[in-house]
Amino acid sequence: MADKLKFTAALLLLIAGIAGFYLLGEQPTILRVLSVLAGLGAGGAVAWFTEPGQRFFAFGKEATAETKKVVWPTRKETLQTTGVVFAFVVLMALFLWIADKGLEWVLYDLVLGWKKS
Repeated sequence: MADKLKFTAALLLLIAGIAGFYLLGEQPTILRVLSVLAGLGAGGAVAWFTEPGQRFFAFGKEATAETKKVVWPTRKETLQTTGVVFAFVVLMALFLWIADKGLEWVLYDLVLGWKKS
């Protein structure tokens, strides 16, 4: 029950920060953005002390650890892969254009006899 109350308080703090953005409409933009960030920070701090919040932050740590294990492609590999994808797209566009024009010629000129002027 206590976790639900804490989580509700965290959501209310977040909503208060967002409401502050709109209520401070006449103030400088930086103050309005700080209002949202303060609400987000306060809500996150309260959510940290809930059991689901602890699980969420533990999941975030594990996800960060997993991304550090990923072997990212080198610049050369990235450029080569991008080039292959680009070439494939160009070839498919050319193929589809030829197929379209071929079907247009067969249907309109041969089958229906609608010669283009």
